[in-house]
Amino acid sequence: MRRVLCKGERLGLRDVTEADVAALHAVYGDPAATQHTPFTPRDLHEVTALVQQAVEAACAEPRHLYVLAVIDAEHHDVIGVARLRIEADHPHSAEIGFGLHPGQWGRGIGTDLVRLLLKFGFKQLGLHRVWGARSPANLPAQLAMLTAGMVEEGRIRHHVHTPHGWRDSIVHSALEDEWTER
Repeated sequence: MRRVLCKGERLGLRDVTEADVAALHAVYGDPAATQHTPFTPRDLHEVTALVQQAVEAACAEPRHLYVLAVIDAEHHDVIGVARLRIEADHPHSAEIGFGLHPGQWGRGIGTDLVRLLLKFGFKQLGLHRVWGARSPANLPAQLAMLTAGMVEEGRIRHHVHTPHGWRDSIVHSALEDEWTER
């Protein structure tokens, strides 16, 4: 198994561990942090199961799913979660997703996180395309992805079923041959 460790100036990424359950529950269980997700806030049992699935996925060969703890570089606290899922039928491409504890919002951390995910995908995994989909109402995610160098590709209508009904998604992507590390 290849362990993930990716460092940026303000953030780091590493594989989640069972010791991260409480910190990840602070994100997955928070109504504000999950307002744009297709699920309601997760309880501690659900987060524990997600972490166990992530630990198992880290052992898969080939590895298609990376669930990563977002670490504050200064204090070494887990402040969020990031996912990168390589498409089995298109191993050159991966989807990203991320969530940060609301206490981290408004400081440019989301942009730093997207940059770090792009760096990980392109430099460490050798991907050609990295993409992510967001809720049309999630303007901070839009800003983070655009500022990090991703391009808005368009809208997928009724893409995700949420507890409130069907929701469109806005797709952003970055290509390895267009991307520059910022």
